[in-house]
Amino acid sequence: MTEQAASERNIHEQLIAIACDISTALTASIEKNGPIELNPEQDSPFAEHLCRAVTGQQLSVKAAASIWKRVTGSVPEDMALINHILSVEPDVLRGCGLSRAKVKTVVAIAQSASQGELNSAELAALTHPERTKRLTALWGIGQWTADMMSIFYFGDPDIWPEGDLAARKTLEQLTSKRRKTLRTAARFAPYRSYLALHMWQHVDAAPNKS
Repeated sequence: MTEQAASERNIHEQLIAIACDISTALTASIEKNGPIELNPEQDSPFAEHLCRAVTGQQLSVKAAASIWKRVTGSVPEDMALINHILSVEPDVLRGCGLSRAKVKTVVAIAQSASQGELNSAELAALTHPERTKRLTALWGIGQWTADMMSIFYFGDPDIWPEGDLAARKTLEQLTSKRRKTLRTAARFAPYRSYLALHMWQHVDAAPNKS
């Protein structure tokens, strides 16, 4: 067993131990899912990843992928995506399938990145509240997006995305409608991100975070 696998197994056992004191249904779900890996997805610069996340918000995975493919396909070969977003007419991005609000948001992201304000190493060194404050200062970026970036880009193990309907409703379903999900999730610190991953896997509804 690799070191990472052993770590994931240890976390999994801790989650089960905590769930046993809360709900048999929650315990059974986590046990059925098995250990879940939390692997940061840093295959592109942070600003591009953030733009892609915004593109996919409130869309199916298929629709989001199609629109993002058109966005990247509109970029000249010798130009970075962020520079393209800054230089192109908004109608070009609208023609790719982005709403007016999303165009405004990706332009705000590109402007911030061009000013050196979205350095991934710098953001990674921040706490989640500090990172959230930095990101939500951008037009169109809210708490949900900040949570998704912390979980899936920076690999923060202790984020409970209360604003994610699937995660929240699933936890409520597996525990009790009378139990506050924030309070329940707090029991799983410092592994609340793993709890969220289990909730999404339970209903096969992973968020369209990228």
